Amino acid sequence: MNMLENYTLAELNPGVTATYSKTLTYEDVVLFARCSGDVNPIHLDAEYAATTPFGEPIGHGMWTGALVSAAIATRLPGPGSVYRSQSLSFKHPVKLGDTVTVTLTVTETKERMRLVVLDCEAHNQEGKLIAKGVAEVIAPAEKQSLPAGQLPRITIDSQ
Repeated sequence: MNMLENYTLAELNPGVTATYSKTLTYEDVVLFARCSGDVNPIHLDAEYAATTPFGEPIGHGMWTGALVSAAIATRLPGPGSVYRSQSLSFKHPVKLGDTVTVTLTVTETKERMRLVVLDCEAHNQEGKLIAKGVAEVIAPAEKQSLPAGQLPRITIDSQ
């Protein structure tokens, strides 16, 4: 069983880092479109996407943003943290098959509010910067080690 362990504010100092990686699949794009309602053909229609400067379908920008959220929720500070704010600037598109790695780095802590400021960067498998920003998170009050949630298996018809 995969366990998730968090960091409390006492364990978080500037320079502490964590990473989270995921490869974008067609299923991810379809499910993200379904849950967000963003059905822009640049994501879902290969024929249309071929006519754009990208030449092929690209992932939703906020899919990358969701990876930042997943990194915060599962890695740093982890379970029990509260995601308070996020700035995010998109630099390059994510294409099907790209593996995006989010790196979170603690830059500041504010003890009174248990606030942690994180630099957030996302790079693809070639090291190209995909997105960057800053997040503010309220650190968990107590140390926890919890089993990761189990996702149901969902099958999507391919294009």
